[in-house]
Amino acid sequence: MFKPFTLTLSLLLWFHVSQAQPTDTDTLNQPYAIPEAVVTGTRNKTDLRYLPMTLSIVDRQMIEQSHRSSLLPTLTEQVPGLFITGRGIMGYGVSTGASGGMTLRGIGNGAQGSPTTGMLVLIDGHPQYMGLMGHPIADAYQSMLAERVEVLRGPASVLYGSNAMGGVLNIITRKIKQDGVRSHLNLSYGSFQTLQTEASSSIQSGRFSSIVTASYNRTDGHRENMGFEQYGGYVKMGYQLTRAWKLWADLNLTHFNASNPGSVTAPLLDNDSRITRGVTSVVVENEYAHTSGALSFFYNWGRHTINDGYAPGAQPLEYHFNSRDRMMGVSWYQSASFFAGNRITVGVDYQHFGGKAWNYYLQSHENKTTADKTQNEVAGYLDFRQSVGRWLSLDAGLRLDHHSHVGTEWIPQGGATFYLSRSASLKAMVSKGFRFPTLREMYMFPPQNPNLKSERLMSYEVAFAQRLLAGKLSYGLNLYYIHGENMIMRVPVDGRPLNINTGSVRNYGLEVELSYALNAMWSVSANYSWLHMKYPVIAAPQHKLFAGVYFQRQRWSASTGVQYIHGLYTAVNPDTQEHFVLWSAQASFRATRFLELFVRGENLLAQRYEINAGYPMPRATILSGLNFNF
Repeated sequence: MFKPFTLTLSLLLWFHVSQAQPTDTDTLNQPYAIPEAVVTGTRNKTDLRYLPMTLSIVDRQMIEQSHRSSLLPTLTEQVPGLFITGRGIMGYGVSTGASGGMTLRGIGNGAQGSPTTGMLVLIDGHPQYMGLMGHPIADAYQSMLAERVEVLRGPASVLYGSNAMGGVLNIITRKIKQDGVRSHLNLSYGSFQTLQTEASSSIQSGRFSSIVTASYNRTDGHRENMGFEQYGGYVKMGYQLTRAWKLWADLNLTHFNASNPGSVTAPLLDNDSRITRGVTSVVVENEYAHTSGALSFFYNWGRHTINDGYAPGAQPLEYHFNSRDRMMGVSWYQSASFFAGNRITVGVDYQHFGGKAWNYYLQSHENKTTADKTQNEVAGYLDFRQSVGRWLSLDAGLRLDHHSHVGTEWIPQGGATFYLSRSASLKAMVSKGFRFPTLREMYMFPPQNPNLKSERLMSYEVAFAQRLLAGKLSYGLNLYYIHGENMIMRVPVDGRPLNINTGSVRNYGLEVELSYALNAMWSVSANYSWLHMKYPVIAAPQHKLFAGVYFQRQRWSASTGVQYIHGLYTAVNPDTQEHFVLWSAQASFRATRFLELFVRGENLLAQRYEINAGYPMPRATILSGLNFNF
């Protein structure tokens, strides 16, 4: 299957090499429509064109236009190769029947639908996952947090360590861009008694800046006993110590109550979760002409109380599952340019994570501990990038990562970017990804195995991108192949299930992106991904397409989009696949300087479909509301 695409890339290479080349290295820095600098691929601010890896960016404008309380549905639409599961109009939940599972190029979930541990979620570069279970908490990633989201498609283990073997989703928190005080209030209401609210206030005064946001969201859900309620708050404060040094700190808290009615074939009663999550960090940054870096401390914690429920006619459980988890970390990096075209980044990461889980017995008020473990991880890394002449940039990275129980991993990566012209580039990347086993896999529940080793994979990628018509038209094509071994699977051993390093990964595919600004009012965009998996996993569709049309004129703005999903596994062994088309649309009108009215519709074709097996998704839904800015 690679021959047609190899031929296509060869023709593109010949065509662009035959065009006039830049006459000097400064040509690459001439004004041209390019994305703003990104940080996820190298930790320091870097022009995306100079990086050999592939990143997708979802900015604040797109996040606001989506009118969604969660970031994740918008990312599923806008990022090729990325898929995130859902089960209802709002809320992902945890434990039995939960959604929010993430895959990127088929990496993320285990073959048997185990929680996402192969893809890493970051907030401002700090890892976010449940300290015991090792997976992200999907309901914690709210739109109110984000200035933008950068998604690195492919292994990022050199910079970010374990869990980043499939890719990285980095939430960059809100920034203040204007002096003075700005406030915002959003209120919306819609189908199934769904309510979304968000309020924010920002201050920029001299060297001091701050932003405070709060939200409350709820829904009855489209099925009985599927209610969801969430409270959230975020505070970020910064102070410019000197021209080159800045100090900032933030705190994010969210609490949600989620009910799970079970699958339609195996309903549940009283399957309820009460979850509190917290994230805080303190960061000192420096930025000089030829060097920049940061020292940061971060601390994440959670408190979970879960009633696993019971089948109709059965007896309620005698106990509720409880847990407390934490992750504490310190991260330091410094990046420097010692001569023209050179950039070297060195860094050190330390993490301490774990927690305690217990069953609380309702009658006796007894607590029975099921796990009480903590572990450590320490790593050092080096990334080296060098431009060679006017047409080539090379990148090499190496990480040494030590886990207190599992041992040590060496993680290399290498890449090259060829500048075919001022508007086009060809990139090649080889990188290793890995994941240490989680505390859940080693010590919790019947399949546990303390002798597990790391999962490992190698990824090979070639990408071509070009911008035309003064940046109004852009497109890109990626081809990749992923080969992984040592994947942790649950297999029968001596008549009982056991976690074993026995699984394999053989994935290959392509991704295409296209955007075109037709004029000042109209623009279109589309992305498509095709994935072939020798060993299928849940929540990784074979075909995923999203195409959108956007309109804006004076006080009016509107957009509509179609998402096509084909070959989505909701179960493996036996295989169960879903195919569906979703149509969404939204419109807004700025009535005054301070007031905007909007309406949004989802699944307007009223499709019947499932993403989680046994959990039918809602038919057509409508949400309308008001935005106040003052």
